[in-house]
Amino acid sequence: MLFIKTITQEWKRNMKSAKLTKMRFNFLFLALFISLIAFSQNQKIETQPNIIFILTDDQRFDALSYTGNKYIHTPEMDKLAKNGVYFKNAMVTSPICSASRATIFTGLYERSHRYSFSASGVRKEYMDNSYPVILKENGYQTAFYGKYGIKNKEIQNKFDVYESYDRNEKFKDKRGYYYKTIRNDTVHLTRYTGQKAIDFIEQRKSDKPFCLSLSFSAPHAHDPAEDQYFWQKKSDLLLKNIEIPAPKKGDQKYFDKLPKSVSEGFNRTRWYWRYDTPKKYQHSVKGYYRMISGIDREIKKIRDKLKEKKINKNTIIILMGDNGYFLGERQLAGKWLMYDNSIRVPLIIYDPRQKKAVDSEVLALNVDIPPTILDFAGIKKPKTWHGKSLLPIVSNVERKLDRDTVLIEHLWEVKHIPPSEGVRTKDWKYIRYVNDQSIEELYHLKNDPEEKNNLALDTKYTQKLKIFRKTCESLTQKYSNQYSKGPKNLIVEYIKNTDKVKVIDPKPEFGWVVPKGVISQSAYQILVASFLNKLNNNIGDVWNSGQVRSNATDDIEYAGTELKVGGKYFWKVRIWNESNHLSEYSTYQAFEMGTANKTILTKNSFQIKASQKSAWLPQVRMQMRQDSL
Repeated sequence: MLFIKTITQEWKRNMKSAKLTKMRFNFLFLALFISLIAFSQNQKIETQPNIIFILTDDQRFDALSYTGNKYIHTPEMDKLAKNGVYFKNAMVTSPICSASRATIFTGLYERSHRYSFSASGVRKEYMDNSYPVILKENGYQTAFYGKYGIKNKEIQNKFDVYESYDRNEKFKDKRGYYYKTIRNDTVHLTRYTGQKAIDFIEQRKSDKPFCLSLSFSAPHAHDPAEDQYFWQKKSDLLLKNIEIPAPKKGDQKYFDKLPKSVSEGFNRTRWYWRYDTPKKYQHSVKGYYRMISGIDREIKKIRDKLKEKKINKNTIIILMGDNGYFLGERQLAGKWLMYDNSIRVPLIIYDPRQKKAVDSEVLALNVDIPPTILDFAGIKKPKTWHGKSLLPIVSNVERKLDRDTVLIEHLWEVKHIPPSEGVRTKDWKYIRYVNDQSIEELYHLKNDPEEKNNLALDTKYTQKLKIFRKTCESLTQKYSNQYSKGPKNLIVEYIKNTDKVKVIDPKPEFGWVVPKGVISQSAYQILVASFLNKLNNNIGDVWNSGQVRSNATDDIEYAGTELKVGGKYFWKVRIWNESNHLSEYSTYQAFEMGTANKTILTKNSFQIKASQKSAWLPQVRMQMRQDSL
């Protein structure tokens, strides 16, 4: 019995020891597992780069000395280009700040996001899928300082840290650029943005990679002010005793070749503001260059701070302009048009981990920026995005992109800026004007890089024009979406099948159904044309209603020139939705005018309102009598 008790006690002691051993093993395994996770996370943080994305306002492609511009002083931008990848053929898909910035955030062409100045905001689902949101969801600390450029009430949800500001329009002088303070000093917006970046780098969360988006207001002019351009005092000496040469293509003959809608538009108005006298021209161009030099100085301070914090070797810097700019070429100012002065921008990507610098020939776009940022972070881009990652070019894996033709467009409907669209290849450019697509331009960029000779007027290029028209149509369809679609189910006098009906009313009423996804219509525009080819070119030679602010979708009375008896007409309509996003045009509908003493040739393919029944009843009865015979 004693033997058995001893054996039992020994067994219990062994079991207890085994349990302790097992517990120790489990504890050690857990500790090792946690250590491995922590190591893995630290490795990820180590390998995931920090990203600084710098966007300038109105900086054109040749506005840095790296391009050979001897009048501008940009040593820091030049260093980034010399040690990184400089994209010689970088462009924006839409040459206007609002649409371009919406494209950069959403990864979508303007044709899809439909945002410009007149719109109340970008669709929530697009902004919820923007690059800063995706980065936040994947462990990045995100920050934004400067000109946001789009209306979106939920900016606080897009970035961990942010401050949105731009030129202050209430000040009609230099205070528009000098109203922000650092401690007790009122400073230029450029200096303020640079300091906000430095403060962020100093105070960032060290356990996370970061993406810092900086949006400088410079070198955009301060439109309300007489002097237009305001720069930091440190730039005063730059170009002080230098005479800037007159702009290329500044002769009257280039202005005379412009479409009337351009020559009488806002590009010309701004030319009067900035360039119409030699004195204004010198002041404006020098001011434009000096403001860019101010940005350059801030970039140096930012890079010095990165070096001080020992994170410079793992921080990628992307520099881009939001659109190009006319400096008097064709006697124009501003942007908005499809010429290279307007759409081409600087684009530099500096990755300190890469040792080989490249001047790339690829067609790089603003819509490529968000997928490139995500690719650097090791994150897959959303399938809905339109751009391509430029990382293979930056990392020297590839020299080419799978792209030889790009769509360019400016769709903002405003009275004095004609919307336009087109396609660009490395060697060619095709342009047409949205509201009169019969006005076309064709340039052979390889032989004519300054776009002097419009080959669309030469019959030798008829076939080339046909090809580019087809390509343009294909790309506009490719980058449209369900929210772009125009109205449907068009009716005239409540007649759906108008090919079998002659309209009696000399002032017929039009109607339509708004496309799916539109909560409410805020405005419409109707075009009525005498020939289908005119309508296809968006020419309403019989009636162009212009933008009518109304939610009405039926009983829209015709208000154009007199309709002729027996005349055949073609019409279509487009609308603006509740956020003032513009749709595409509907498909067309044809109708033919008849007289009151003629029988309506229809087979019950029309509807009649009760209020109109008395006017139509005799004709309906006439048709019914004939059908009964």
